[in-house]
Amino acid sequence: MRKSVVAVAALALGLTACGTGTDSGKGGDADGTLVVGATAVPAGEVLTYVKDHLAAKAGLKLEVREFTDYVLPNTALQEGDLDANLYQNQPFLDDFNKSKGTDLVSVVKPYLPPMGVYSKKVREPGALADGATVAVPNDTTNEGRALRLLATAGLIRLKAGAGTDASPADVTSNPRHLRFRELEAAQLPRSLDDVDAAVINNNYAQDAGLSPTKDAVLLESAKDNPYANLLAVKRGDEDDPGVKKLARLLVSPEVATFIRDKYHGSVLPVTQS
Repeated sequence: MRKSVVAVAALALGLTACGTGTDSGKGGDADGTLVVGATAVPAGEVLTYVKDHLAAKAGLKLEVREFTDYVLPNTALQEGDLDANLYQNQPFLDDFNKSKGTDLVSVVKPYLPPMGVYSKKVREPGALADGATVAVPNDTTNEGRALRLLATAGLIRLKAGAGTDASPADVTSNPRHLRFRELEAAQLPRSLDDVDAAVINNNYAQDAGLSPTKDAVLLESAKDNPYANLLAVKRGDEDDPGVKKLARLLVSPEVATFIRDKYHGSVLPVTQS
């Protein structure tokens, strides 16, 4: 059995399936179990649905390990403590590989968890007062994503060519003189009592009991959205039999139906071409 240093820092959840097939890939354990890291919502819930309802029939043994941050799932994957992870989007993965020297690649993109603006003080973004404080994630890609969302509401304007790594330095127009407070993404829901609004990642919003479709004052559109979450593996493992089985299950009609029924628009299944 593989011993993982991740268990100390993550909320490990031993969800080992009783799969029936023998060709489930190299897996994370001697018996071929595929060990997948995930944040709790929605990734952990989607993977648990696959484990409980689809994996055995597909001949896949699956273990889900839950994490509470955005760094450890990738470092654990790079170091071999995980076989795959599900929680991040392509811009985040590209930036992580570049900044951390990892070699991780996308296999499939099963769903989009839209980012939202939340507030206890206003019910629409246009009601933010002059000089309002808005909390945003402090990692490069999520901060850029947050600023792009604020720009869609006309609250700010970003300079031409500002991409997914946009920062407050790229703000060229700020008519409401918004002040940005950069915080770790996981801390954003707890900041709502202290700021006028916060731009919060979907999983952390739901972890905190916030409903993206009911509580967000501004929510990302799925149209032409580059932030669908992806199943990632270490380069070279894309064709591992267990990984390929999981990838097929994640984009199956059964999983799409589960996502629609459970999240009611707060998470959106991605149609595969």
